[in-house]
Amino acid sequence: MTQEDGELDSLVRKRIRALRVAQGWSLDALAARARISPSTLSRIETGQRRLALDQLVTLARALDTSLDQLVETSTEDVISNPVHDAARHTMHWAVRADPDLTVMRQRMVDPPPDNPARLRAHPGREWLVVLSGTAILLLGNRRLRVETNQAAEFPTMLPHAIGTAGGPTEVLGIFDRDARRGHQDTPSTRMEVRS
Repeated sequence: MTQEDGELDSLVRKRIRALRVAQGWSLDALAARARISPSTLSRIETGQRRLALDQLVTLARALDTSLDQLVETSTEDVISNPVHDAARHTMHWAVRADPDLTVMRQRMVDPPPDNPARLRAHPGREWLVVLSGTAILLLGNRRLRVETNQAAEFPTMLPHAIGTAGGPTEVLGIFDRDARRGHQDTPSTRMEVRS
């Protein structure tokens, strides 16, 4: 067995145990779900028994995961850097685990628009959390104050706009693919981006 194989073997064993513990299952409970003996499961988790493909498939099913996820080794970097969009005064990060999602940090300095005709609607969903300051979310006919550490989630088919309640406000937003596309077609309000 190579060092790489040994590392994968150890990782899979740790994953099995971690998934079992996360579910709150005892050795007996998972062994019953996987139709193997508790002693066999214990030896698998502790490295005293060789990992067999048929047992891994059975354990993956019993743990409500896939074999691919159970044996996955990630060679990607854990750290990702933002992409700065100078024209829109934003920075955003792609979410590797779900390419349909984008995370965006915005530092807003303008209040929301006074004119209801400036509210935009488009397909998708948005989720945002206010990191600092107070945001005003115009959502349909509603005017909502979103304070620091509060979050809002809404379908973007509702006409909406966001701005500050006076003073700079920093917001972290998560956009699905449709919401991101809807915002790319819209001129943004004036924002400052800090790295």
